[in-house]
Amino acid sequence: MLVIPVKEGESIERALKKYKKKFERTGVMREMRDRQSYTKPSIQKREEKLKAIYKQKLQTAEE
Repeated sequence: MLVIPVKEGESIERALKKYKKKFERTGVMREMRDRQSYTKPSIQKREEKLKAIYKQKLQTAEE
């Protein structure tokens, strides 16, 4: 549960903005999306390797 302290005289919009930012940082939505479908660990590792190779190619091309 997220607790957002609201100071006296502070607008609701500002408190909502704080709430949204805090909620995004916790990663709840990202975790929910990940849990919607199961990905085998071997496929997950393969995707991470491909992403790392892609990033490496970009860095070497930049230099």
